Amino acid sequence: MEEKEKIININGLVIIKMLLADKRKICIYAGVAGVIGVLLAFGTPKIYKSTVILAPEESGNGFSGSISSLASMVGMNMKIGQTGDALYPEIYPDLMKSNKFLVDLFSVKVTSQKDHEKWTYFEYLQKHQKLAIYEYPKAFILNFIEKFKTDSTTGKGHKPNPFQLTKKEDEIARAITSKIDCSVDKKTSVITIVVEDQDPLIAATMADSVQVHLQYAITDYRTNKARVDLEYMEKLYDEAHLQYVKARQKYAAYGDANSSVALQSVQSVLDDLENDLQLKYNIYQQVVEQLQLAKAKVQERTPAFTIVQNASVPIKHSSRPKIVTLLIWMVLGFLLRCGILAWRNRQLFINI
Repeated sequence: MEEKEKIININGLVIIKMLLADKRKICIYAGVAGVIGVLLAFGTPKIYKSTVILAPEESGNGFSGSISSLASMVGMNMKIGQTGDALYPEIYPDLMKSNKFLVDLFSVKVTSQKDHEKWTYFEYLQKHQKLAIYEYPKAFILNFIEKFKTDSTTGKGHKPNPFQLTKKEDEIARAITSKIDCSVDKKTSVITIVVEDQDPLIAATMADSVQVHLQYAITDYRTNKARVDLEYMEKLYDEAHLQYVKARQKYAAYGDANSSVALQSVQSVLDDLENDLQLKYNIYQQVVEQLQLAKAKVQERTPAFTIVQNASVPIKHSSRPKIVTLLIWMVLGFLLRCGILAWRNRQLFINI
């Protein structure tokens, strides 16, 4: 038996004639799609973006630091001679997605640019976000379901717990995550933070706040051990100072009480007290020196950041232009009708 082969023959003239014959319905499809595009364009809130750029302090130095710099120029991440920090720039985006970091942003005070109302960021995201037109059905259904549910953990005075978030807190945390973008240049370690929001002033406020919270988190991590050591040295200082003061008072009191006595035993006790006083003083001096070193260590471990670009209130929105949305939907409507025509007249393009 001879096998029949299907050959697809695309004739441009046939296609043009077919489209011209169906131009009325093509215009209807494109027009309906255009109307949908207009509704989406005007029914979608504008989005504003504010950007902050940071340049963190490099921990490498000397020859090993130079090797790391050369390696980073070719895209290699070699951390030679660094302090072994577990929190390096490449994982800052992951740090900003942690519950602890996000919960800290809940209480940030924000102000609306339009009416100057003030809320916490949590309240703003929960009650003052505009919905896109296609989100209303879902929001209506969820609000209807929420009426039959009660959440006893969100009463007055409730404090969010990063370890166990409520359903609403988890939703707000995920909403914040979707609004914040953090990227790190592997070659230069420059950190770029972009925050988007429906209000330009709030976008700039949160970009600045995210930058501050990130710096605080990094500083808290890198100075943690040094601060623990400092607290320990402060305790030792208090103890050494107290012992020194007691030894000095005891020596002075005994000396005053026996100033007119010339007995050898009295002098012997006085010498012992003086030696003990000198010992306590030496210990006290050493602790003072160690305390100053511990304070210097905290300062040394505190990272420095260069603000390459500060947060600023955006003037123009970053949403897609309405005319572009309209054209995209009209093209989609045109392509949909062309697809239907091609399927209905597929026999014209197939030669058996």
